[in-house]
Amino acid sequence: MGQTSPAPMMVEVERAEGSFFYTPEGKRYFDLVAGVSVSNVGHGNKEVVEAVQKQAADYMHVMVYGEMVERPQVEYARRIAELLPGKLDCVYFVNSGAEAVEVALKLAKRHTGRTELISMRRAYHGSTHGAMSMMGTPEGEEWKAEFRPLLPDVKSINFNSFEDLEQISERTAGVLCEVVQGEAGVRLPNPEWLKALRKKCTDVGAMLIFDEIQTGMGRTGAMFASAKYGIEPDIVCLAKAFGGGMPLGGVASNKQILDDFTHNPCLGHITTFGGHPVCCAAGLAALNYMINNNIVEQVERKGAMFEELVSKHNKVLEIRRSGLLLAVELGKSEYLYRLMEIFKEIGIMSDWFLYCDTAFRISPPLTISEAEIEECCTLIHEALDRL
Repeated sequence: MGQTSPAPMMVEVERAEGSFFYTPEGKRYFDLVAGVSVSNVGHGNKEVVEAVQKQAADYMHVMVYGEMVERPQVEYARRIAELLPGKLDCVYFVNSGAEAVEVALKLAKRHTGRTELISMRRAYHGSTHGAMSMMGTPEGEEWKAEFRPLLPDVKSINFNSFEDLEQISERTAGVLCEVVQGEAGVRLPNPEWLKALRKKCTDVGAMLIFDEIQTGMGRTGAMFASAKYGIEPDIVCLAKAFGGGMPLGGVASNKQILDDFTHNPCLGHITTFGGHPVCCAAGLAALNYMINNNIVEQVERKGAMFEELVSKHNKVLEIRRSGLLLAVELGKSEYLYRLMEIFKEIGIMSDWFLYCDTAFRISPPLTISEAEIEECCTLIHEALDRL
């Protein structure tokens, strides 16, 4: 099996349930990564598993995406469109977050007839050529350097910088922005800056693209972080938890905008497996589970509970948080690397951030119970005591 890391975690998973996974030896781990904000409704969610089994028995792949009517796609797109803000009334299904970003960039160029694309420094959007081109320098340069040349006419501005918004102009096709910067170590937006960003894009006719791949599907305490901050983008990229644990991505926009892919040229984006019916069935089941069990309404309280309990340790310098997405700042990378090993020993799976190796991640399944949070925080304190 190919690897892209010289030091993989090397913990074998035999089964996963709720907020935990277990090794063949029976060792239990608290999952504080959730597959990087994928497993929002918990591992082994009964309703999701049953939806997958039923759909697999009915039919799996039958034709390239968009050519036939497949009920899981239609139903899921309808439900997502009902929940998205404003004029975002249409969903195009793809396979992954990176592909969703690629589609969004193409759509912005196609709709505006322009070529310039703008991203944020310390942004992460994926590893395909277009998505990698939008990884903000200088932090993204470590990943980009050996793969150049990448997309031309791309530049980065600073997240939360009002001054840098002046770089968005009538040449700009699209501005790609995480609502909360994930791999930068959970950096929250200035709400006034988000409003100014929206206004600037409107004024110059640029498409505002929100990357909600990590923040979507309830992670920040709202179904979509854009709704939490009251900003309506032109395009939204979805993935990770969007598939309920199955591989699925999506691009949401106004139907008139997405219809640009139907002509000049037609088939403006083609995907064979995008919107796979089993993946859509899983995503729809996960969404229904969250709504029926008021999962999103509990996220802020649970996140605040983690923040309060973990912050009591004197090794913790700061906690940056949006809902159940937390970065616990230790200030030293050597602390972080040692803590990851201690976590593995005592039964916690966490991780750091691509652009922040001084903080560890807390992003468990949104279904984690308050009793589990208390138990987990006790273990975190024990681990921090050993630093």
